[in-house]
Amino acid sequence: MSNPNAKIGIIGGSGLYNMPGFTEKNEVWLETPFGSPSDSYIVGKLAGRDVAFLPRHGRGHRLSPSELNYRANIYGMKMLGVERIISLSAVGSLKEEHRPTEFVIADQFFDRTVGRISTFFGGGLVAHVSMAHPVCGVLAGVVKKAAGATGIVAKVGGTYLCMEGPAFSTVAESNVYRSWGMDVIGMTNLQEAKLAREAEICYTTVAMVTDYDCWHPAHDAVTVEQIIKVLHTNADNAAKLVAAAVAGAPEGVICKCHSALKHSIITDRTTVPAETRAKLELIVGKYLD
Repeated sequence: MSNPNAKIGIIGGSGLYNMPGFTEKNEVWLETPFGSPSDSYIVGKLAGRDVAFLPRHGRGHRLSPSELNYRANIYGMKMLGVERIISLSAVGSLKEEHRPTEFVIADQFFDRTVGRISTFFGGGLVAHVSMAHPVCGVLAGVVKKAAGATGIVAKVGGTYLCMEGPAFSTVAESNVYRSWGMDVIGMTNLQEAKLAREAEICYTTVAMVTDYDCWHPAHDAVTVEQIIKVLHTNADNAAKLVAAAVAGAPEGVICKCHSALKHSIITDRTTVPAETRAKLELIVGKYLD
């Protein structure tokens, strides 16, 4: 199935199961070659633009970070015709300057996950995409401008450390991450960024700070209840930010994200198994013909 009108995708993190402001909403269930996404996609209009929204953990927060089918989530966006993804997620802050209720538009990632599948490739087809700059600078700029227009504190730049979870860090781990210069810590966005790049979809993340992680004396025993309290404030601000960003998002192909695979496929095209080719046709078909 495809819906060429859903050009902008929104992946909602913790506490963002419904994005206010949608009109003409339709619930779209998809099955991808990689299985089922976290939930149905809500396809409709936001700020006058056609968008597709996906609750990352499923409505009711049913899926842990390690259980998410990242490939299906991003592939489903591709099936809907999405060209740009704005991702929102709750994070802990590893620096005093990133305060709870503030947002960080991270431009780098550091992987501390174990065994997660974060590529569409394999099965006889190998590609190596560049991840030197893992988020779309153009889209990040749009989000930053939207934050300024809505009066939301959102800092551009910084490294998102992606941990496995679902348990939070130990104090020792938190302090090591701080010594490395990491800015925020979360459990989901790295895999999304890698897969979006392989799918040639622009991607940027809005890291919504809920707490200072356990390194901070006042946050060394942070509870889910405390985090949820901050999430409500963050969710309201996120809705305003996303609406403004969607309204200001560019149209068409204007950056290198949309040709990330052009020089990345290393496999001899004549040796690609038919099953793999069919599975990845939506992503690589134009490069294999």
